[in-house]
Amino acid sequence: MYKDIINRIKPELEKTLDYLERELGKIRTSRASPSLVEDVEVQCFGQKFHLKQLATISVTAKNEILIQPWDKSYVEPIVTALSRSSLKMNPVVESDFIRFSLPPLSAEYRENLLQIIAQKKEDARITVRRWRGEVWDEIQTLTQTGKIPEDDKYRGKSELQDLVDEYNKKIEEVVEKKKKEIMK
Repeated sequence: MYKDIINRIKPELEKTLDYLERELGKIRTSRASPSLVEDVEVQCFGQKFHLKQLATISVTAKNEILIQPWDKSYVEPIVTALSRSSLKMNPVVESDFIRFSLPPLSAEYRENLLQIIAQKKEDARITVRRWRGEVWDEIQTLTQTGKIPEDDKYRGKSELQDLVDEYNKKIEEVVEKKKKEIMK
């Protein structure tokens, strides 16, 4: 019975890992990536759209992103949104395309990015700990009510900790990969 309880949180832990990967994908490295700009909000026709809903985004060189709006009327709002984004880019309009190059990362900016990554890592680990606490409380409650034997309680604790350790290791691997990308 305790295995069912532990297995119930696996999808939640996967969601936490996926969320962390998506959030880290939005952080700029020394390489250009569509994920840097795809969620930039563009004010168009009185509504807000994500850039990925209005254009095709591609990488043409190591540090250059090319945006091809699906309609010419999207060009001006996209340029405005990109100029206001946190990436501090200066897009250049070339006929139906928008092109911009990412400047090299300064040492100070890299340090700021590493701090942001550390915070996102800690947020993910806190979420994993919260799930561990909820499952452990549930196992203890079921043990106290006699639905789970005492031996299973400790087996459950051990398996739960193994699962938590596995996901913490995955979180660490994802973060280390991103750190290496930033430091290149």
